[in-house]
Amino acid sequence: MKHVVITGANRGIGLELARLYQREGWQVIGVCRQASAELAEVGAQVIDSIDVSRAEDVRRLASILEGKTIDLLINNAGIMQDEVLGELDFDSIRLQMEVNAIAPLHICEALLPNMQRGSKIANITSRMGSIGDNDSGGRYGYRAAKAAFNAFGRSLAIDLKERGIAVAQLHPGFVKTRMVNFGGLISPEESAAGLVQRIAELNLENSGSFWHSNGEELPW
Repeated sequence: MKHVVITGANRGIGLELARLYQREGWQVIGVCRQASAELAEVGAQVIDSIDVSRAEDVRRLASILEGKTIDLLINNAGIMQDEVLGELDFDSIRLQMEVNAIAPLHICEALLPNMQRGSKIANITSRMGSIGDNDSGGRYGYRAAKAAFNAFGRSLAIDLKERGIAVAQLHPGFVKTRMVNFGGLISPEESAAGLVQRIAELNLENSGSFWHSNGEELPW
């Protein structure tokens, strides 16, 4: 049986990914700050009280998973806040950098001993981290954090290729989740289905790519 670890699995896109992989026969390990009844219903192994931005929590996660093979790591946990130019909240920007960029890199490094040749890392990022695609400005902290996350993912793909581990940066689409006050264009179910397909297509030849969940390759 294959094992998938999903951060931020208690709701939204992470929850739908957990459901899909469970239906496909994977053992799902859902990581979250606070467990949810919906995630429990999936039948996943739930590891809660994990704040991905806290080093001690990442160490605890690695300790719990010590010795367990991870076939797929999905870095999905994240936050989005907004800032207004002229009234920038630099604490908010720092927090988004910590949660959206540094934390998933920390998790990748901490769980690397669990991965083997053929394992995959799927980083749920955003096209808002694309500098080439930015034509609307704003969202200083979120854009910068996701751009940094994309850079981290690209370097991971290069550094892990010899170890046989493929890495992808994946934009889920504009999804109807709490993060955007449910104002998106597609459902979490639609997004998750596309993401699962992109992950299935991930290999060492296309490792390091930046994709939309619909299959479109995105500019950096």
